[in-house]
Amino acid sequence: MFKRSLTATAVAVALSFALAGCDDESTDTSVPEPSLDLVQYVDPLIGTGGLANTYPGATVPHGMVQLSPNNGSGGWDYISGYSYHDDRLVGFSHTQLSGTGAGDLNDILLMPFNSRSDQKRGDQEASYFSHDNEQAQAGFYSVLLDDYGIEAELTTTSRVGFHRYTFPQDTDSKVVLNLGYALNWDSPTDTVIRVVDETTIEGYRYSTGWAADQREHFVIKFSKPMTGFELRDDLNDQIENGSEVQSSHTRGYFSFDSSEAETEVLVKVALSSADIEGAYKNLEHELPGWDFDQTRTAASQAWQDELQKVRVSSDDETKKRIFYTAVYHSYLGPTLHSDVDGRYKGADHQVQQAQGFDRYDTFSLWDTYRATHPLQTLLEPERVSDMVNSMLAHYQETGLLPVWSFKGNETNMMLGYHSVPVIVDAWLKGIDGFDPQLALQAMKDSADSPREEIVLYRENGYVPYSEEEGGDGWAASRAMEYSYDDWGIAQMAKSLGDQAGYEHFSKQAKNWENQYDDSRGWFVPRLENGQFIADFDPERYEAGFAESNGWQYFWHVQHDTAGVIDKLGQEAYIQRLDDLFETTPDPEQELPIFSTGMVGQYVQGNEPDHHAPYLFNYVGQPWKTQKWLKEIVDVCYTDQPEGICGNDDYGQMSSWYVFSAMGFYPVNPADQRYIIGSPIFPKVELNQPNGNTFTITAENISEQNIYIQSVSLNDISLDRSWISHDEITQGGTLSFVMGDTPNQSWASTPEAFPPSWTAEGGVK
Repeated sequence: MFKRSLTATAVAVALSFALAGCDDESTDTSVPEPSLDLVQYVDPLIGTGGLANTYPGATVPHGMVQLSPNNGSGGWDYISGYSYHDDRLVGFSHTQLSGTGAGDLNDILLMPFNSRSDQKRGDQEASYFSHDNEQAQAGFYSVLLDDYGIEAELTTTSRVGFHRYTFPQDTDSKVVLNLGYALNWDSPTDTVIRVVDETTIEGYRYSTGWAADQREHFVIKFSKPMTGFELRDDLNDQIENGSEVQSSHTRGYFSFDSSEAETEVLVKVALSSADIEGAYKNLEHELPGWDFDQTRTAASQAWQDELQKVRVSSDDETKKRIFYTAVYHSYLGPTLHSDVDGRYKGADHQVQQAQGFDRYDTFSLWDTYRATHPLQTLLEPERVSDMVNSMLAHYQETGLLPVWSFKGNETNMMLGYHSVPVIVDAWLKGIDGFDPQLALQAMKDSADSPREEIVLYRENGYVPYSEEEGGDGWAASRAMEYSYDDWGIAQMAKSLGDQAGYEHFSKQAKNWENQYDDSRGWFVPRLENGQFIADFDPERYEAGFAESNGWQYFWHVQHDTAGVIDKLGQEAYIQRLDDLFETTPDPEQELPIFSTGMVGQYVQGNEPDHHAPYLFNYVGQPWKTQKWLKEIVDVCYTDQPEGICGNDDYGQMSSWYVFSAMGFYPVNPADQRYIIGSPIFPKVELNQPNGNTFTITAENISEQNIYIQSVSLNDISLDRSWISHDEITQGGTLSFVMGDTPNQSWASTPEAFPPSWTAEGGVK
């Protein structure tokens, strides 16, 4: 027996559905047959079996909803809720983190089940499954739940998850909604399930975890009436008699008639961080009908539209799978945060209104400023403007730019104020649609943050290191990261005619020098008294360096590479670079979990030295860049579930591959230059939003022919080892001729080196 205590919102939405009509047979929904030739190369299972921590489920580019299977176990291997090497599922949740090293989300868990099995994992209904009966594509996921004989299929719009469950004949078929389900750092604080009518459920899940104040409001619509329901307060172990239950841990069981041989139940789940009304609006706007296949096709087409911006020509199907899956992963974040009406939960924990832009969140900036955001400035500049406005909204809500934010929260994970290079990169590349003066003020205020380590940096020109409890074990990294961000602020100030700001932050951009010990020729942590530590060992991890050691952070002066070369001397710098790739770690050394994909001391599986292979170009030995890139790619990237050698970190690992496969990389992500590496494909076409096409060709390319013999740009010989952003966006052709032996004369003279900034106001 149902209690139909409809809320005002539910009444309004029900009326709008009645007026619009929810029966697809009454409306002509025919669409042209789409071309989906590139979607076939995306394999979301790549990265789900190792340390990459990606998820295999359905989403659209930058979607609010990430509808993906959950194994029901916690720990490092289950950061995304799913590990390829597990063989049980407990349901499908609607929010996931992609490739991070911190566990949160996996919210709003649904699981279909029946009387065929009482299989459980913990207290949650579960089923074994086989990868033979699992399918993961861009925008679609399906699996057969073996214990129940139920086929589950998933697709999404931006803000709505869409399930299709096919039940076998059974006397007791149900769908369970478990709002108490939590993994790793996540913990629910307040949840509500409210049955509105025979086909509608609404509610919310508030939780704390890595992000302290998460709010997920939802509305669920079933395609057929429930035959009954049961609501439970799991915290107090009791069943509620009415149509609503509220507790920190709630669960609802919803029954359906499955007396026929096959019973299909469709489920739509709309989300909103603002309120339940927002979820209804999102559902009405994005998915008023019930055509699952059409929604799946639309999701695939959304991916095709993005993937076709980069067309590669190759007979190597494996490389194409790796490449297009990498492009796919680069589009998983940042994620949409605002509703269709622009409302969202702000970082000040108030409901805010985005005016004239979509509000994004999930900014993994310590990782993504390096390659993911620069790739977005190439492929989707129209979204970049909204992302910058989202960062500025965060600033207006909190007084600081985001560091590592998601779900309307600042986690302050990692270090730096790396919103700065993302905004500077966008501005200097001509992406507008945001207030540059507001952006500059936001950058200055972030550099003037009251956070203790930033205050110490401003006062000392470095951050004091301490191994004492509560001391700063990442101090040297912080100073070097802040120095780079200060360079970015200086460039923004210069572009806007703020000479005083330019001079001030240019001075701070040289603070990396305060971390350099001339007597050792290394960047070395400094104590509060100004002395460098006595027991420095460049192979020792996290002794002053964030998730790294002195080897990996030595190169972290992207804005002033020439300055570092001058400090060490060119020949010594070359030797240090050689040693980076040739110095094997002591086999007795216990390496941290983030030290993966190692080539010598170089670590591809983590971000700090991602640009290091390209630095040979700055000393006239680009052929060594070409050599080491080949080895790194072969070690770290395959088309298998273990095919990414470290946390993908919202596409940074993948974006590195996309750039490197095309043949260039943004060593300094905000200086409008790309340093030439070694292309992988015979031909790549960058189809840009401005209508221009930039084509990269590689004559004689093969597994052995990895060395550049010559380069031309628009049929004019190119002897420098870099190209500009403008040269790409204007369209044209970058042509490589490849061979199996190094051409040590190409780009070997100082005139060919990539320019590097100087504090005196220019480049050298």
